[in-house]
Amino acid sequence: MTNNIQKIRNIGVIAHIDAGKTTVTENMLYYAHFSHRVGQVDEGTTTTDFDEEEQKRGITIYSAPVTFQWKDYCINLIDTPGHVDFTAEVERCLRVLDGAVVVFSAREGVEAQSETVWRQADKYHVPRIAFINKMDREGADFDGTFSEIKRRLEANPVAMTIPVGSGPEHASNPFRAIIDLVEMKMLVYDKESHGEKFDVCPIPEDMQQDAELWRAQMLDELSMHSDELMELLLSEEDVPVTLIHHVVREATIHAMIVPVFCGTALHHIGVQPVLDAILEYLPSPGDVPPVEGMDPQNPLPREPGEIPSSKFIRRADPKEPFCGLVFKIVSNRHGDLYYIRVYSGSIKANSKLLNARNNKKENIPQIWRILADSRELIPEASAGDIIGVIGLRHSVTGDTLCDPKSPIILESIDFPETVISMAIEPQTTAERKKLDEVLDIMRRQDPTFQAVMNQETGQTLISGMGELHLEVIKHKLLRDHKLNVRVRKPRVSFREAVSASVETTGVCNRKVGENVLFAEVSIKVEPNPAADKSVLVIPDSAIIPGCPFPLLEAALQTLKEQGAGGGMFGFPLIRSKITITRLAFNEMDTENDVPVRIAAADAFSKAIKETGVHLMEPIMKVEVTTPDECVGDIVNDLLQRRAVINHTFMRGKNTVIDADAPLENLFGYSNAVRSLSQGRASFTMEPHTYGPAPKEVMDSFT
Repeated sequence: MTNNIQKIRNIGVIAHIDAGKTTVTENMLYYAHFSHRVGQVDEGTTTTDFDEEEQKRGITIYSAPVTFQWKDYCINLIDTPGHVDFTAEVERCLRVLDGAVVVFSAREGVEAQSETVWRQADKYHVPRIAFINKMDREGADFDGTFSEIKRRLEANPVAMTIPVGSGPEHASNPFRAIIDLVEMKMLVYDKESHGEKFDVCPIPEDMQQDAELWRAQMLDELSMHSDELMELLLSEEDVPVTLIHHVVREATIHAMIVPVFCGTALHHIGVQPVLDAILEYLPSPGDVPPVEGMDPQNPLPREPGEIPSSKFIRRADPKEPFCGLVFKIVSNRHGDLYYIRVYSGSIKANSKLLNARNNKKENIPQIWRILADSRELIPEASAGDIIGVIGLRHSVTGDTLCDPKSPIILESIDFPETVISMAIEPQTTAERKKLDEVLDIMRRQDPTFQAVMNQETGQTLISGMGELHLEVIKHKLLRDHKLNVRVRKPRVSFREAVSASVETTGVCNRKVGENVLFAEVSIKVEPNPAADKSVLVIPDSAIIPGCPFPLLEAALQTLKEQGAGGGMFGFPLIRSKITITRLAFNEMDTENDVPVRIAAADAFSKAIKETGVHLMEPIMKVEVTTPDECVGDIVNDLLQRRAVINHTFMRGKNTVIDADAPLENLFGYSNAVRSLSQGRASFTMEPHTYGPAPKEVMDSFT
């Protein structure tokens, strides 16, 4: 790790599944001499896809950080999954990264998950560069993909390199080189060295006009962000290369443009310019705004959208008080490994830190640099570093670790709701104990994994983001942990939403021995269509000094998340607003949460019964890419699955069908698509929203 924060780059490689992220990463590691050969995804020999399940399936499932040197810069790179079931891995990585390389397939263009990861990067204000990969594939279309980036992602792409040719070697004009529009040179890559060596050649005459046109477009766009560059263009003077780099960097960091590169990672063309662009155009930790946090003594706003009264900032400076965010936990035989992004200050081995969420002290016995499936012990780390530590006892994903003398709570990480569940049953009592331990480990590692035991049936209901997610979890339980359990078929995770506004009061007034348990809770429950999750509000007018509101908040939070307290169907509550209007309690018994919980459950149960609820089912956004002759059959099949066809459009020679469909009717859809198209169509789906379930579905629960 370098001591110069300006020479650190924290970046992620993100994309739709099969766009070539891992192959791009492998080339980068090879050119940086981190690895001695370029790993192949199909052979299971890649550096970042080291898990057995990843190697077997040929896809990335777990985000994998790796640190390497390019030129004299330190790059902390994270290769992320592209499958929608593992989108939480992308979410938590983008939360802690300063920049990203977004990979697109030149043949498929901007796909559904490409839009999802782009939105995630927008959410965390992550500057990006784009790499249009697979220019050597049949049907590759640089211009079309470039236009889709602008149209579908509402981005402002600026081409920095363009392809020479397109398609495989047997094509009439195969892809064979790239043109650097900044230097106006053609780069021809050497196959024998896997593209590590390349020749810089003059631009061929038949490409000169295209190159000049693309360069003119590039300079015209950059002139919108630089008066100096505009003056040079107006006076028809040459624009210095250094000025171009400077303007591109400033515009990229401020998310005004997206530099676009092209090539083929599989055949080692065009990856080095992307590595150089990471250094030239993406920000260092010192270039991004200071991280903002809240005072642990007053961490949460009382009203939705309210600005916290105490806001702290931490600059990316080793001399600032330490703060870092736990963004991932990996369990192994040596103990849990916690991934931490260091935002400010520095840390040495055997330091003492504070978990600001729960006010618990944590010891940091060792600090590790993470190198995919291996790690290297280091004596210290400072602002801008991404590290691993072992030995934390009270921390989970999203927690802030900080200097005990300067506490701060950073913004945590929001993860999407689970949409699918599956029941598992241990065969013996001994297996039950082992299963509980394993599920606890898996919950710590994966925030989108949930497990709840039904005391009546003895079944444990595990929930995840999709069929593939649950399948990977099942294989871990059976293969990795050698558990003897029965697994049931997956089922949909429904939700409930209230129908109307209602105010109720719940009471607890019980005598237990010599003590009287008393609490009275009044709440208002009303629909809140603007928010997918339920919102809990405590207005200032209801706050009484010494009042046990944290106990009441925790009680109501549990009720609305677990579907307890009289819910009609027993599913978690969404799109609802719960306002606490009054709380009466025994002032001599403020630490006892039993009466508060009983009164809260009574009020919640009455409210649900009075207002009534809608059963809400998860709706998926489905995108099917199919040859034109199969469109009719696929549309008919989707309509039979209660899908709503939004629109269709052409992508190259194929038709793309954009639809919304209930998840319950999409089980086994991959087999149906293959059958209807003779294996020629493909599809992606991702959680979109929740919609009212039809009467026949509601009747099945009554």
